[in-house]
Amino acid sequence: MSASVLYDAPGPKAVVRNRIYAVVGSLAIVALIAVSIMRLADKGHLAPEMWDIFNYAGIRQNIADAVLATLKAFGLAAVGSLVLGVLLAVGRLSDHKPIRWVATTFIELFRSLPLLITIYAIWVGFLTDYSMWALAAGLSVYNGCVQAEVLRAGINSVPKGQSEAAYALGMSKTQVMTTVLMPQAIRSMLPTIISQLVVTLKDTSLGFIILYPELLQTARLIASNTQVNGQYPYVSTIVVIGTIYIAMCLLLSALATWIEKRGRRAKTGIKVAPGVQTADIPTVEDIPGPREGGAGGAGPTVDGAAGTGVRKD
Repeated sequence: MSASVLYDAPGPKAVVRNRIYAVVGSLAIVALIAVSIMRLADKGHLAPEMWDIFNYAGIRQNIADAVLATLKAFGLAAVGSLVLGVLLAVGRLSDHKPIRWVATTFIELFRSLPLLITIYAIWVGFLTDYSMWALAAGLSVYNGCVQAEVLRAGINSVPKGQSEAAYALGMSKTQVMTTVLMPQAIRSMLPTIISQLVVTLKDTSLGFIILYPELLQTARLIASNTQVNGQYPYVSTIVVIGTIYIAMCLLLSALATWIEKRGRRAKTGIKVAPGVQTADIPTVEDIPGPREGGAGGAGPTVDGAAGTGVRKD
């Protein structure tokens, strides 16, 4: 058994002990889940009538509208956070101190503020009548700061020799950033970028605080306004809405995995121009004209050293 960098490889007794702990822990978790299900069933939360409410056309339409509203806010926030992240990352890496200070202050300020406060402040102060834009703006500001730090780390991870080679070719700093550094940074940090987008998708649930009709707000309205057998179907509503959230996050993660694999399969490098073969390149012997020892002194000659291929004019 090979040892790890973080800890030594467990011995035979430790392996047996770890297996026992794993079995006991798994049984405890299963028992806890079983007790929870039994208690919910005793209180009537798992009755078929609690789940039958999702067969109503009105509730289904409300959930569909909530999913669409959630995706709208997420789409705006995703685009806004990525654009803002690029601008802040470039600003923080700028050679001009005022720009670098402004970008750093902006990032540190909004990363320190709770996202809920940011969303609520934008809604109350600027976009009271536009809850979707307030939610998207709050998500864009907070997640844009996080994406900026991710991109900055990716840019700093690119070997310095590549930017130095680009400068040696006469490229400006803008060209180096847009054509050399930024593409490599995005490609290397793509899993982290997508992970933050998943967080952005889940954070759309904070829209309930500004009464935006996203999934969580719709779930609260359905559960509090629908009564079955004298009870409110909070458990069934939470399970259904939570499943929808999980499905959307898994789809986004699958998209990220597909993009990453496609990027790895992408062909890179410089292609050789078609039709150019080694045999087509002329050699010294193919050049017409008198050689050393030939008649006449006109024209190019070859040095007397055999095999040097140095021509004299």
